Amino acid sequence: MNRICIVLLTLALIAGMVGCSGDGGGGGGVVKYSLTTAASPAGQGTATDLTNASPYAAGSGVSIKAVAAAGYRFAGWTAPAGGFADSTAAQTTFTMPAQGVTVMANFEHTPIVAADLTHTVGVKADGTVVAVGDNYYGQCNVTGWTDIVQVAAGTWHTVGLKADGTVVAVGDNDHGECDVAGWTDIVQVSAGAYYTTGRYSNGTVVAVGQNSEGQCNVAGWTGIIQVAAGYEHTVGLKADGTVVAAGRDYEGQCDVAGWTDIVQVSAGMWHTVGLKADGTVVAVGDNYWGQCNVADWTRITRVAAGYEYTVGLTPYDTVVAVGDNSYGQCNVTGWYLN
Repeated sequence: MNRICIVLLTLALIAGMVGCSGDGGGGGGVVKYSLTTAASPAGQGTATDLTNASPYAAGSGVSIKAVAAAGYRFAGWTAPAGGFADSTAAQTTFTMPAQGVTVMANFEHTPIVAADLTHTVGVKADGTVVAVGDNYYGQCNVTGWTDIVQVAAGTWHTVGLKADGTVVAVGDNDHGECDVAGWTDIVQVSAGAYYTTGRYSNGTVVAVGQNSEGQCNVAGWTGIIQVAAGYEHTVGLKADGTVVAAGRDYEGQCDVAGWTDIVQVSAGMWHTVGLKADGTVVAVGDNYWGQCNVADWTRITRVAAGYEYTVGLTPYDTVVAVGDNSYGQCNVTGWYLN
């Protein structure tokens, strides 16, 4: 072997021993691998790498979080390699394997019911819809609806999200709250008092209807993974766990700028409720009836804000509630939803 070949072989051996990386990352002798997150079914939830430093070395712990879309619930994490601290927890730690990997957040469809002032709506497993209650404005005329995956009930109107991302609506339309015929690529809807909001798959938001307090001023929102319409205010949950709000704020219901680590929001009449990743709950706005007295709630999995009361679901499928109980709406102590 001549001297040139010996030199080239030596250089090749040195290069093979120093600073290699997997999947295009890293250096300095540490092999790193890419991590991507995905949701299944697509568009019915989000999966986020909270550490946000891919690629990672094998054995690294990566913080991940899943948030279900309306009409779906988190059903566990899966990955072809690596391990989870708790694959059943929406927020957990994933241990990187020695390969590039896609971590999948799985979601499953759940029965959906929606209620407002005087009517209740439900989505059946076959995608049809039922409704009961006041029908003065035709808000219960949903018999012909099909392929519905989510419904929302406004004060006097009902909105349905179809599997193809289009939207239907019936009921009072004095303020244009039912003018949703041209909406496409919608993944979630919410109905407030005389207005309707929709969340696009790209995280932006659209709204139609009454805008007396600026509740429809959501055109500039981005990165939204859930939207909630209240009486005259709208709340949006961003992918990073922060929250934005628009509309009436006389009672402080839009004072959510400092919220972090939120996984679900709900908008009531004059108050707003947020569920944190650790199962605790925060609330702002009118507290005349104690509807914001949720500071001691723990291990909550879902929240709902009513007109002047708040409801929480526990991991044991029991229910807690605070606020106005004039009609017994908080008498949920004995409920077991399983």
